[in-house]
Amino acid sequence: MLNIHNLSVSFQGEYLFKEISFRLGAGDRVGLIGKNGAGKSTLLKIIAGEQEYDSGQIAKEKDIKIGFLKQDLEFEKGRTVLEEAYQAFEEIKKLENRMSEINEQLATRTDYESEGYNQLIEDLSEITHQYEIIGGYNYKGETEKVLQGLGFEREDFSKLTETFSGGWRMRIELAKLLLQKNDILLLDEPTNHLDIESILWLESFLNNYPGSVMLVSHDKMFLDNVTNRSIEISLGNIYDYRKPYSEFIEFRKELREQQLAAQKNQQKEIEQTEKLIDKFRAKATKASMAQSLMKKLDKIDRIEVDEDDNAVMSVNFPVSVNPGKVVIEAEHVEKSYGDKKVLRDVNLLIERQSKIAFVGQNGQGKTTLAKIIVGEIPHDGKLKLGHNVQIGYFAQNQSDYLNGEKTVLQTMEDAANESNRTKVRDMLGAFLFRGDEVEKKVKVLSGGERNRLALCKMLLEPFNVLVMDEPTNHLDIKSKNVLKEALRNFEGTLLLVSHDRDFLQGLTETIYEFRNHKIREYLGDIDYYLEQRKLQDMRQVEKADKKTTVKDKSSAKKTSFEDQKDLKRLKNRLSKTEAKITKLEKELKAKDKELAQNYQAVATKPDFLSNYNKTKKKLENLMEEWEELQLQLEQ
Repeated sequence: MLNIHNLSVSFQGEYLFKEISFRLGAGDRVGLIGKNGAGKSTLLKIIAGEQEYDSGQIAKEKDIKIGFLKQDLEFEKGRTVLEEAYQAFEEIKKLENRMSEINEQLATRTDYESEGYNQLIEDLSEITHQYEIIGGYNYKGETEKVLQGLGFEREDFSKLTETFSGGWRMRIELAKLLLQKNDILLLDEPTNHLDIESILWLESFLNNYPGSVMLVSHDKMFLDNVTNRSIEISLGNIYDYRKPYSEFIEFRKELREQQLAAQKNQQKEIEQTEKLIDKFRAKATKASMAQSLMKKLDKIDRIEVDEDDNAVMSVNFPVSVNPGKVVIEAEHVEKSYGDKKVLRDVNLLIERQSKIAFVGQNGQGKTTLAKIIVGEIPHDGKLKLGHNVQIGYFAQNQSDYLNGEKTVLQTMEDAANESNRTKVRDMLGAFLFRGDEVEKKVKVLSGGERNRLALCKMLLEPFNVLVMDEPTNHLDIKSKNVLKEALRNFEGTLLLVSHDRDFLQGLTETIYEFRNHKIREYLGDIDYYLEQRKLQDMRQVEKADKKTTVKDKSSAKKTSFEDQKDLKRLKNRLSKTEAKITKLEKELKAKDKELAQNYQAVATKPDFLSNYNKTKKKLENLMEEWEELQLQLEQ
């Protein structure tokens, strides 16, 4: 399909990669991996014909079609979602326009017996036949199917593309590529703005895709589920093995250990031979033997060990000042966008040094609540920040706020103040912007490099509460691990929005699940939350939600109207019972805290223990009622 031979690309005198060669064949699912700035996106652009290269050759089969999903998208304003998606069918749209022109002429002309009129009929017949062959009568249904697979609702189809966020526009572009039936798909970070359901759908689509796929991703699970081959770009070289990501990393590690051991043994042999040469060289009778050993030494094929780029950023999040005990308090917080309800009656109290994760499907209000907390959007209800609270906020699209025309150094210096301006270069060095790299313009940085710069810039402002919305987007896997360790050591309060289970494991001790416009608290880490939901991982959580919805819809068609009414009644009772249980659990938690802090003073209060036991009994009764309702629902 595609052959790359001795390809070299340099930037400001340094090679991104030098004389790399590989072949992309039918059925290949290649995961292109490496550190941020290693040249992954550049390589995709070169293959797509959007960027020049210094030397080498790229050979493609004749008439091969390549589709390329870029990180940065440009859209023409004024088109609806469907109209934009239909741009994938360029040939079909041309035939539609031609058919429309011919039909218009046939309707207005009256020279029915003329040669010109007959020619129009013949042309229409031929074009209609061609239109049918290339799928003209199916493309609209196919488009809707793909858009729905990527998370769009039918009511979204008629909305203008400019009314959607960058993540949703990326989905439209992805839909266009998937509809074009390209021979090769080049995907640059396709999962960055997708929720779990859409990632699952994309995984299934790519596994059944008849062409070849080359993708850049830092989602380990996605790489393992989709790819059958990995190409790593490291220090200008490539390492190419027919293994998915996790197997590739393990294999590379074992291979390097074998190379080191072999190199060590070879080095011993070389040193022994050199000693013999020195010994024999001094004796005339042994001179010929010394010459023979020297020739043998020259012929030895020296074992080389694959270079490993171990440079990682160094991150530390210092706490500005010590805040009060309660840092955030929300009462009856609600948020709607027009008729669409996003959050309903949200109540929470966050104490100092808490580490909390917001999890759940996209569109359930995680980012909305994060923006409400940092004061970025208005809302209904009360939200109060505690004494001395200083918030640092890393938005999902934080790197978009950087000025592309400024250099890395200018970006930092312009944001710095008198007290920290002298530390700017050291801070940039800690985030792997060293030497001449600080003079690069922001617009030439990779997505991961821009994210690193945005993180570095955020540290110029003091904070003791850190709100982060999908901070791992675009970051390479090593950088993710460093960021996770820095957040684990952060002594302030952390609120983290993420779908990344690997990243969340061992990082937070409280989970807020966003579901049906409300939040539910789980007092444990991500593994505890998953255990409570009795599922293996977050992908299954969202997949189960989807399956339940489908099951409910299909069963609703089969059940009678009376059965549907009973089902709704049971669900309402269950929902009210759950709300009562949550309320009583909070009351008991508060009472337990009082007892723990000062048992003697609290226990002697009139009716305290009596009320405490009554509340416990009430909770037990409610739990039994909940179990009974759950059983009835299942039946």
